[in-house]
Amino acid sequence: MLRNEVFSCFVFYAVLLVVKMYAIAVITGQLRLRKKAFANPEDALRHGGLQYHREDPYVERCRRAHLNDLENILPFLFLGAIYSLIGPSLSVARLHFLVFFVCRVLHSVAYLMPLQPPTRSVAYTVAQIPCISMAVQILMSVAAYA
Repeated sequence: MLRNEVFSCFVFYAVLLVVKMYAIAVITGQLRLRKKAFANPEDALRHGGLQYHREDPYVERCRRAHLNDLENILPFLFLGAIYSLIGPSLSVARLHFLVFFVCRVLHSVAYLMPLQPPTRSVAYTVAQIPCISMAVQILMSVAAYA
C-alpha cells in the first residue's frame, strides 16, 4: 500500500494532522492546570478544591479548537484515504493534502492566539476546497458502479 506514492503522501499529511490534534489536546490540558479550571470535580479536588471545578475562557477556546479539529480532520482522513486510491496525479493530490494541512494549522493558530476574525474563517473555508474537490472526484470515479 505504501508503494502507492499518493497514498504515502496522504499518510504523511494525515500523521502530521493527527500529531497536531494531539498537540492541541496537550495544550488544553496544560492550560487547565495553569488556569486551575477543571471539567471534573475529582480533578479539581486533586488540584486544590471544588472551587476549581469551573470553566475558563482560554481553556474553552482551546477545547473548541480541538473539537473543530475533530469535526474537520476526521472527514479529511476518510476522503483523503479513498481519494488516494482512485489514482489521482501525485502533484494534484499533494496540493490537496498540503492546502488542507496548512489551513488547519493556520486555523488552530488563529483560534489559540486569537488572531483577527477573518483569518480563522478564511483558513476554515480554504481547507474545505480540497475536501469538496476530493469528494466530487471520488463520487465521479464510483458513479458508474452505483
